[in-house]
Amino acid sequence: MSPVFQDDRIDFVSHGDADGWIEAVATEMAQTINRDINEVGRARILLSGGTTPAPVYQALAEMEVHWDRVEVSLADERWLSPQDRDSNAWLVREHLLKRAEGAHFDPLVRIGKPLPECVYTANLQAQHSQPPSLVALGMGNDGHTASLFPGSKDLARALESPLPYAALDATGCPGANQWPLRITLTPHGLRQCRQRLLLLRGKQKLQVLRQALDSNNAQQYPILNAIHLEGARLRVHWAD
Repeated sequence: MSPVFQDDRIDFVSHGDADGWIEAVATEMAQTINRDINEVGRARILLSGGTTPAPVYQALAEMEVHWDRVEVSLADERWLSPQDRDSNAWLVREHLLKRAEGAHFDPLVRIGKPLPECVYTANLQAQHSQPPSLVALGMGNDGHTASLFPGSKDLARALESPLPYAALDATGCPGANQWPLRITLTPHGLRQCRQRLLLLRGKQKLQVLRQALDSNNAQQYPILNAIHLEGARLRVHWAD
């Protein structure tokens, strides 16, 4: 039996199995995209990397969507070439864009450009684009989301930034692995998203989310920065 998770700060949806989770999340994302296409003619979505959302992106690519009216970008990125197989850009291309023909992709890292210039370009692009229809987030076992890592030297600056994206050095943070330099969506950027989704798998992630909500400490558990925002509540889709 799927666990019941009740907290009035989030909308929690529990799914009985992985297939149901994939189908439900992809369907909800497609509905959100189509809503904005119908209302304003275009949609913009921000996606995360990692193995958890990859099958969702594959299912989403098969949905009835006018992909030529969709702009795809990222919630965060490692300081890697977008052609690198360890980059979030590569994952999104491989699992969504190969099938979502016509979608326009804006990676966060530009080949040959220094990190500050990539952040500047990402912010410029965000400021001249429509507000994101949705952002699909993940969460690490340390409570990080996007590349907002607890204990990182740049975390406070990123959390207070008035811009959608910031550079972050996560040196020494276990969750960053061998890629400490990042570009990440900030709380300001999250605030602009019409819908915020958190995609979780496994009981350990559920326990981390409980700990975060109990602590109410957004520095220790940066996922709270996606929850402590006005507007629509964070929708959490979970399956074991």
